[in-house]
Amino acid sequence: MSESYKFAVIGYPLSHSLSKVIHETALKTCGFDGVYDVLPTEPENLVSRIKKLKVEGYNGFNVTIPHKVPITLFLSKFDANVNLIGSVNTVKITADKNLEGSNTDIYGFVKPIPDDIKLNIKDKCAVVLGTGGAARAICAGLVSLGVSKITFYSRNVIDSHSNIELLRQKFPKIKIELNPYTLMDTLRGNKILVNTTPAGMKNFLEGVCPIDFNKVKTLDDDAFIYDIVYNPVKTKLIKYAQECNIRCVGGLDMLVFQAQKAFEIWTGSTPDVAAMKIAALESLM
Repeated sequence: MSESYKFAVIGYPLSHSLSKVIHETALKTCGFDGVYDVLPTEPENLVSRIKKLKVEGYNGFNVTIPHKVPITLFLSKFDANVNLIGSVNTVKITADKNLEGSNTDIYGFVKPIPDDIKLNIKDKCAVVLGTGGAARAICAGLVSLGVSKITFYSRNVIDSHSNIELLRQKFPKIKIELNPYTLMDTLRGNKILVNTTPAGMKNFLEGVCPIDFNKVKTLDDDAFIYDIVYNPVKTKLIKYAQECNIRCVGGLDMLVFQAQKAFEIWTGSTPDVAAMKIAALESLM
């Protein structure tokens, strides 16, 4: 008899989530029975949702906006990444109903970057568009790859200061700058550009690029563009990168790899990542 699991994702809203198809494919590739439920959870219902997850026999759950930080208050244990960036996306429910938190976004971000690009950005400069919750994991990932400087661009510099100050405290050995988009003149000298904003997302800002084409053209020929938006698969920024012959990767790879790591935390087994990505792509068609 195969093992059986019960997983879920909590957040609000969740109408766009691909987690169900990705994780149920992971279960199949490992020969496990189980389900993965999508549970929209508004902030005021977080406590009651956690109680239900424990009572109803779930083995673990994913956490997305707006619960990635508040969930830390309910954990009995958390990994080094959570300690580093204060954000959780994966929770394991133990046999005695304790919650153990992890952050697999950093792994998911770093894994799809080609090895030669990882070498190329070491001791070099990076640009990150946006300063929200996702930017924390991206910053930690870039630091782990050895960048020397990260310049963040924000639409609202005043509101972004607290997040940037937190990152400066966490990563004192690298230079971190914060600028408004209006001061972006050239991107020359930066070896990687990462979009962490929702610009370009389907049913939200689809067809929008966080920066204009002329700015993309100023990147070095050996630079790399990474857009963490995964729907549509080919965002406006990715299209601009391809027009400029700049290597790039979209957010679907990050989504699948962070899911792989979460699944391993829950089950101890490694799923078929290629099958998970194919299932996600089919659901987007």
